[in-house]
Amino acid sequence: MIVRPIHVAVREGVRELSPASFAIVMATGIISIATHALGMTRLGLALFGVNVIAYALLWAMSLARIAWYPGRVLADLLDHTRGSGYYTVVAGTCVLGAQLIVIFENYRAASVLWLLGLTLWVGLTYTIFTALTIKDEKPSLVDGISGAWLLAVVSTQAVALLSAQLATFFGPYRLVTNIFALSMWLWGGMLYIWMISLIFYRYTFFTFSPGDLTPPYWINMGAMAISTLAGTVLIANAPHAPFLLSILPFLKGFTIFYWATGTWWLPMLAILAVWRHVYRRFPLAYDPLYWGAVFPLGMYTACTLGMARTMELEFLEVIPRYFVYVALVAWVAAFAGLLHALVRSLVPEAARPRT
Repeated sequence: MIVRPIHVAVREGVRELSPASFAIVMATGIISIATHALGMTRLGLALFGVNVIAYALLWAMSLARIAWYPGRVLADLLDHTRGSGYYTVVAGTCVLGAQLIVIFENYRAASVLWLLGLTLWVGLTYTIFTALTIKDEKPSLVDGISGAWLLAVVSTQAVALLSAQLATFFGPYRLVTNIFALSMWLWGGMLYIWMISLIFYRYTFFTFSPGDLTPPYWINMGAMAISTLAGTVLIANAPHAPFLLSILPFLKGFTIFYWATGTWWLPMLAILAVWRHVYRRFPLAYDPLYWGAVFPLGMYTACTLGMARTMELEFLEVIPRYFVYVALVAWVAAFAGLLHALVRSLVPEAARPRT
């Protein structure tokens, strides 16, 4: 079999790197947190190791792409359908920080990642939305909107989550950090309402083909799941933050609201997936975007467990104890697809077997 030189495959991989490539860090990180919380400590540690390697490699490839192909990076950043993918680096960074806290109680390293994630969030938010607002040529709603837009919500709530987790560590700045976490949490909720209204309108009033139902549509649920998890941390912080204690019923109500919305989306998305791949026989082939479907499954596991324990809803704990295996199967399938794609990338297209 003909194998292309490694440096050629690497350069091509860098050139074609998806803006949403850090979704693997998001997915692996939250499943690691969920398995650790459920007592699968060795599995959680193993996934943490995979995540650190993935995070480092993706940063190396991303920086190489900026250096070698700045035009492609800028074009992706200003694109209605691809630009929001860059929010995965924010969410991935903050989820990795959350892993460090949950698994190792390493608040110092987590605070560094929090600062990086926050800086990236500010830069991406005001760059992307300003550019999309003022650009002259814009796609129609049908062509321009997708579930990937909700990565802006996920990244916002990831910053809120890590901020709330770090509030105690910041000591004298605990009050400020909790207010900031609450503000980001609420802003993420408002942003979700804006975006999901457009997405739902796109769902129900325009023709929807199997090719339109891309994996990021699972972020419809994932955005609500991470909002729920951030809400549980704010609730846990309430006894040490008087202003949070004063709005505790509001925090609990909105957290359940987020969880209920995410729960509604779960069977709907599963039905649409069956329609896409079984009824309409749309081919199931590896795409980096599938990590955007794995992440919501892990996040739903983690947020349901967190809500059950924080709000003393023990009867809900049965859900994550079984649902974690759904998330793990999805992760293994996506990871196997990734390995297969990497092997194929070493073989010139002309030498690949025809299917």
